[in-house]
Amino acid sequence: MNCRKLAVKILGRVLNEGAYSNIVLAKELNESELSDKDKALLTEIVYGVLRRKKTLDIIISNFIKDIKLMNKDILNILRVAIYQMNFLDKIPSYAACNEAVEEAKEISENDSKLVNGILRNFTKNPDDIEVLGNKIDEYAYKFSFEPWMIRLLIKQYGENVSKKIMSGLNAVPQVSVRVNEIKADYDDVFEKLEELEYEVEEGSICPEAICIKGGKSIENNPLFQEGKITVQDESAMIIAPLLELEEGMIVTDLCSAPGGKTTHIAEILQNTGKVLAYDLHESKLGLIKENCERLGITNVEVNTSDATKLNPDLIASSDRILIDVPCSGLGIIRKKPEIKWNKTRNDLREIIKVQRDIMECAWMYLKDDGIMIYSTCTLNKEENEENIEWFVSRHKDCSVKRIFIGKQDNLVYNRDGSLTIMPNENMDGFFVTKLEKRQ
Repeated sequence: MNCRKLAVKILGRVLNEGAYSNIVLAKELNESELSDKDKALLTEIVYGVLRRKKTLDIIISNFIKDIKLMNKDILNILRVAIYQMNFLDKIPSYAACNEAVEEAKEISENDSKLVNGILRNFTKNPDDIEVLGNKIDEYAYKFSFEPWMIRLLIKQYGENVSKKIMSGLNAVPQVSVRVNEIKADYDDVFEKLEELEYEVEEGSICPEAICIKGGKSIENNPLFQEGKITVQDESAMIIAPLLELEEGMIVTDLCSAPGGKTTHIAEILQNTGKVLAYDLHESKLGLIKENCERLGITNVEVNTSDATKLNPDLIASSDRILIDVPCSGLGIIRKKPEIKWNKTRNDLREIIKVQRDIMECAWMYLKDDGIMIYSTCTLNKEENEENIEWFVSRHKDCSVKRIFIGKQDNLVYNRDGSLTIMPNENMDGFFVTKLEKRQ
């Protein structure tokens, strides 16, 4: 199966069946016999179409009465073709058009005529696309976001910052890795990656980060297999150091899968003390165990637990607590662009109760003078600053410790002492607060 046809298949799974883009794509890449070049193209098309779906659908709607009545496979064939014509320089329009028509023929002759007509009309006048509606609709076309999400961002951040956020969330993410200090030395790893012909540079903010600008897949790399590095976004890498860890501490991570932050905590503790790693889904615990084994980590205990329910055994047990709570994920749209299309305004409201229940339980587990980190990978202030304000007002023994990790354009130090990380090509959108329990 060629990569454009495979892209249509993957998009069908993600958009019509609710599958996760990163999981489906990884599976197809592993099982396909495509060349490295075609694998890169497949990845670019799948993520590109997911990222730009709104824009593509507005274009298609210029040539057809009701896009909702279209056959879903035909719609994805059109999205793939128009994405290539509009956003990729390296593929000639006629090639994208011919291939789409051939694919549509496999569904029906009429569909292939429809595809042919739409694509030829678009090729003639690609700049004549009409966007009906107001300024929000224009932004929906330009940045490819749902109008409700644009209104939410503008209400919370203002128009100029919202445009920067949307632009950042459309950036193609760079891969970054964290050097495992239990097993390896940063400079040795950096040099070894260069020897292996990876294009690398130092991370933009974290001392243990290496940014990979180019090279083969990292999972097949000997340094990864030997546990000297692990893949992690730099936004997530800042979390563990903020806990002010000291060797021998007991640390609880209540929402720990797949274990990126858990293993980072364990590395900083140099395998001393104890890290209690919990997750709601038993199926995800295997990932944490695998990561610990690969990285040579021995101080992590893994268990299932519903973080919203109080566990009496844990009361006043922990020196440090991390709650990287379930959230709407608006900050990681660079990596999971389907979040733009599968989240609703209501989903954002419903998750808040879950987050607050987790905060309440976690606070009970923290010893006096202990530190709790609350983090999310969303930019929705209702899940971030508003939750912290609610929590601090309820707990007189809680104070926010001001965070400072350096000066960079995308780091926003909020008035309440918390930190918002704006998304760009190097970092996901993220929010973190450091809470201290006073006696």
